[in-house]
Amino acid sequence: MPTPPAPEIDLLRDLVARPSVTPDDAGCQQLLTERLEAMGFVCETLVFGEVTNLWARRGKQSPVLCFAGHTDVVPPGDETEWSSDPFVPTLKDGLLFGRGTADMKSGLAAMTVALERFIGANPEHSGSLALLITSDEEGRARDGTLRVVETLQSRDEHIDWCVLGEPSSQSELGDLIRVGRRGSLSGMLTVNGIQGHVAYPQLADNPIRRFAPVLAELHELEWDKGNEFFPPTSFQVVDIQSGIGAPNVTPASLSARFNFRYSTVWNHESLKQRVHEVFDAHDIDYELNWHLSGEPFLTAPGRLIDATVQAVKEHTGKDPELSTGGGTSDGRFIAPSGTDVVELGPINASIHKIDEHVRVDDVVQLTAMYRRIMELLL
Repeated sequence: MPTPPAPEIDLLRDLVARPSVTPDDAGCQQLLTERLEAMGFVCETLVFGEVTNLWARRGKQSPVLCFAGHTDVVPPGDETEWSSDPFVPTLKDGLLFGRGTADMKSGLAAMTVALERFIGANPEHSGSLALLITSDEEGRARDGTLRVVETLQSRDEHIDWCVLGEPSSQSELGDLIRVGRRGSLSGMLTVNGIQGHVAYPQLADNPIRRFAPVLAELHELEWDKGNEFFPPTSFQVVDIQSGIGAPNVTPASLSARFNFRYSTVWNHESLKQRVHEVFDAHDIDYELNWHLSGEPFLTAPGRLIDATVQAVKEHTGKDPELSTGGGTSDGRFIAPSGTDVVELGPINASIHKIDEHVRVDDVVQLTAMYRRIMELLL
């Protein structure tokens, strides 16, 4: 089947054909840079460690409307299970298959073409337009958007509004807009004990027995009831390891990892303090280290949300749901500087899966939505 006559689909296919498994950009940002420079953007490549980032800006005035996203993708997994090569974009029945089609190279293609169309019609637009692109979103996320935002802050550059192209839609394009995200805090636990024979428990100290009542209490606690915008805080244990492999030996230590997805009821310090209170109320010798992936953020009602909702409604005829669900995104690094952030992108049902795909018509519609947001704000 021939390629549809849509420049965003041509660009999407070019991007998917570059196997940019995190943190490798595989030339995607250079491809975008060439298009952006032709529009008058000043493009900077910012490399931190193995990560390639792109900051592009057109204009020197406020307000600054930024589109953001990532070129890196997760590994394809067993390629023999795919219906076609994951890095050979394949069109079938109105769907484009390939790793990164939905998460999130379709967003990048739609942003780029939307910018071309908006600037072509409004070369003297007010304010500034920008793109913030990283190759580190699917990986450790330490040398990507976070470092770019730090760089911008160090030279007093501020983003007023940011639209992330993450796949936010659920069943139909635009049925859901993310206006915030829960925080993510992980705990790495070690419980210390004394190894011994199971027949002589009085001569040992079993760390599993010590941890069991603490674990039960952590699961039973109602951390909060959530609020108008966030669901209740979630506590989940993701790994527990102990034992030496013998059925008659109690172990000397236990290790576990757990995660909180939490609402704006907490910040990471108050949440950590509450967890330590639970542990300290029990007779347990423990060590607990923490990793903060990001605090929760919420964009208040205002021009960005209004423009995004209007753009979606004009093209779908429906009011989108405003949500803070899902995992984390790079919005957690952009919002703390005072930026209003929304996420609007394609359907997320196939992301990170075998035969990831996107509807071709949705990419074309998404391009129009992004352009309309620019028209409404600038």
